[in-house]
Parts: sequence; structure tokens; C-alpha cells
Amino acid sequence: MKRKTILIYSGGMDSTVLLYNLLAEGDEVAALSIDYGQRHRRELGAGHAITTRLGVEHHLADLSALRPLLAGSSQTSEGVAVPHGHYAAETMKLTVVPNRNMLMLAVAGAWAISRKADRIAYAAHAGDHAIYPDCREEFVQPLAQALENADWHRVRIARPFITMTKAEICGLGHRLGVPFDLTYSCYEGRDAHCGKCGTCVERKEAFQLANVNDPTVYEA
Repeated sequence: MKRKTILIYSGGMDSTVLLYNLLAEGDEVAALSIDYGQRHRRELGAGHAITTRLGVEHHLADLSALRPLLAGSSQTSEGVAVPHGHYAAETMKLTVVPNRNMLMLAVAGAWAISRKADRIAYAAHAGDHAIYPDCREEFVQPLAQALENADWHRVRIARPFITMTKAEICGLGHRLGVPFDLTYSCYEGRDAHCGKCGTCVERKEAFQLANVNDPTVYEA
């Protein structure tokens, strides 16, 4: 029997590699994207295009009305500029959306219970916990336990990439034939990736370290 997995899916590089990896492993995958009122919808559009290409069920949960409650991040407040530079920089804390992962996991958990899925998967990786508090073990483990006890039907949280670097994820995606040119990661939301924000810098670095051709169009 196929394992039923709900994938929290942004349309970005990491979650797309995870989508292809789950399908390669034989999972029955349904993808869930979340509109929480983020600065732009480019990733969501990319996610729709990729899931349509693969014939994967894809749903978009509209939580955009919550945007005023998630203020203070460059991704939800127009008055906060997108910081440029590497994720190691202190300024990258401005990209953190308050409690975003709990919101996403809660919605995905409800859908997973409703359709009797086995688990929720998302593409947190080894570099995320340094900048995102809601990627730390101290956050995820209690939440995973709570989700398992939320209903008679138990749903697990899976993070298959949690010990992998971004470069290793890029290499895996290359082997799986992921169309990286269709994915979108930039915080700025322009037609071309800005090449300067934290996620663009990390994306460039991943391709370089993995020795994989980067098809992304950057402004800089």
C-alpha cells in the first residue's frame, strides 16, 4: 500500500526536490501551498505550474487575511525592506514570519487527518535552524507529539532533508531531474531573481557547491 503524504509546498527549490523525491519513493502525494499574505505570489505560481506538470493534486489554502497579525517581517510588512546578504547575517532575522511553520503544519495536519494521510512532509534542512526558530528540534518535536494526539487517526511529521545541506538537496534534485528553472525562491518577487537577498545568495551557493549548472536568471 502506498504511503500517503501531504507535502507542504512552496514552489521553491527545496520543496520541489522533496516533491520529486517523494514521488520517486512511491508515495501518494498531495501538495499544500499556503497564502499567508506574503510579499508576492511568485512561488505559489511556480508551485501550481510544477504540480500541474506532474499531475499532482495541489491545494492552496488562503490565509492571507492573517497578514496584519504577522507583521514585523520583510515578507508580510511593506514597510520592512528585504535584507540583502547571506543567511548568516543578523539582518536575516527580518525575513522570519511569526510562527509560520506552526500555521502551515496546523493546516496541513487538519487536511492530513481529514483524508487519512500517514504523514506531513516539509523540506526543512540542516541550515534552517540557525535562522528560523520554528525549524529547531525544540519546536518541532512537541508539535509532532501534539499532532499525533490531535485525532484518533495519527499523523506523523516528516523532515527527510533535516540532516542535508542545501547543496546536497541541489545535488539530489539534479539526479532526480528536477526542473530548477521552474522553481522560484527570491524574496523580492521580481521576474528575475534579484541575486542579492538571503534566499538568492543561498540558492547560488548551493548550485556552486553541488557543481550543478544553475539555470536561474539573476539580476545580479
